[in-house]
Amino acid sequence: MALRIALAQINTAVGDIKGNLEKMRDFYSRALEQNVNLIVFPELSICGYPPEDLLHKEHFLQDNKNAIEALAAECPDMTVVAGFAEVSEEGCFNSLAVLQNGSIEYTYRKNNLPNYGVFDERRYFLAGTSPLVIDIQGIGIAFTICEDIWQLDALNKLLADSFPKDMIINISASPFHVGKINLRKEVFSRTANQFNCALAFCNLIGGQDELVFDGRSMLLNEDGEVIAHAEEFAEDLLIADINKTGDSLKFSNVKAAYDHTGPDFNTVSEVYRALVLGTKDYVQKNGFSKVLIGLSGGIDSSLTAAIAVEALGPQNVMGVTMPSRFNSPDTISDAARSAKALGIEFKTIPIADTLDSFSKTLSGLEDWDEKGIAYENLQARIRGTILMSLSNQFGYLVLTTGNKSETAVGYSTLYGDTAGGFAVIKDVPKTLVYELSRYINDLHKRELIPDSVITRPPSAELRPDQKDTDSLPDYDTLDEILKGYVEDDISPQKLIDKGLDAETVKRIIRLVDGNEYKRRQSPPGIKITPKAFGRDRRMPMTNKYK
Repeated sequence: MALRIALAQINTAVGDIKGNLEKMRDFYSRALEQNVNLIVFPELSICGYPPEDLLHKEHFLQDNKNAIEALAAECPDMTVVAGFAEVSEEGCFNSLAVLQNGSIEYTYRKNNLPNYGVFDERRYFLAGTSPLVIDIQGIGIAFTICEDIWQLDALNKLLADSFPKDMIINISASPFHVGKINLRKEVFSRTANQFNCALAFCNLIGGQDELVFDGRSMLLNEDGEVIAHAEEFAEDLLIADINKTGDSLKFSNVKAAYDHTGPDFNTVSEVYRALVLGTKDYVQKNGFSKVLIGLSGGIDSSLTAAIAVEALGPQNVMGVTMPSRFNSPDTISDAARSAKALGIEFKTIPIADTLDSFSKTLSGLEDWDEKGIAYENLQARIRGTILMSLSNQFGYLVLTTGNKSETAVGYSTLYGDTAGGFAVIKDVPKTLVYELSRYINDLHKRELIPDSVITRPPSAELRPDQKDTDSLPDYDTLDEILKGYVEDDISPQKLIDKGLDAETVKRIIRLVDGNEYKRRQSPPGIKITPKAFGRDRRMPMTNKYK
């Protein structure tokens, strides 16, 4: 008799225990209609991931316990595997429960707690010490949670005396970054080969603050070959029959809820999908329906608007252009063209008179003038004030438009263009901004982002004839330095040894080190690189190490 397994790749919301439970019931019902024997849900699916300091609340942990018991009682007709926060006299554990016949039959506690990058699990959880291997319809299944499967030596020790093992099930909340899917396949294939057993990986999907979970749950055979994978960046129910023949497992009747008929994924396309999902979930899970964007006619704001339209629909996006005397007719025109192409509401609020009024007020100070950076930044702060005032009036969430290259070196105005609720492209380097913009136009087979926006030399337009290259090296060079220093932790000297100009490297690194205070006060943004500012990279603001 075949074991029919279903990997339920769901989009949870942290703290929405009632809503998460309802979604799990729905997927259980769908699986029951397909005669599934075993349904698997992701890591901490009851409470959402990561719950952070909610885990310090006794009533939150009690609600977790009540929910997993309710799920067991309401879903007695198949084996259910679900992740939850377990509290005991010993402490709190990141656990999975195996539910059978209306009750919790087995519990497994995560052995390896990650404490690097975006992960901080040792702050909240104790590590489990025991394996869980059980027989389900003649198939020996070992259970693991996320990081357990990434630490092969530790997994070897954990499962050394546990037999038979025909399959390892891994429930995960594994966040996305560029290249993560290839890392997973490498690790999972190595694990399957090591234990000569099949592997089922059930991952979370959805946006949670800065994190995006991409799903892509998968089944692998004992040779480490991927038999099937679930949809990218969408909920899915991946079902397969598993038959045991001798010592081998055979997969058949593999099917998913979604047909994978779209284009093959590459770096640009998967980043785009991650940004869309992250934006949609941050906006909607935080109770907003509409967003507001300062649409300057530049590439960053045009890209942000295009992503917002894909995530929320054009009816839920408003663009506002706020020209001063330094804005060229070309950029003013392109802001309107972008808005029209995207089909969004568009408003023009000139700031020339407001700027003159502010400057006149400040001219009472003898050292005030209109020639320096303070006057340039004043324009950005006026625009930020206007956007936040509109947000207060209409209840729209302001999306900021700064990219990673600018954020890294502080090429932004605190309380100006950093003012807002969510920074969609905060972790997107400028060079990738251009690639994404071209990709969107190719995807839609028309210029959602005008070609003139893409080809025009970038400028903040805060003084006459200003260009980004007046203050920064070209973006190819800048992004190479930033990737080395920020993401790869390469020393300045090693960057210079690679052939980069010494003075340029030193200047850019001084800017990165000196602008931590700005980054701390900027809104959260979607993580798409292996090391993002914020949760990934936490540097002291007061820092004398140069």
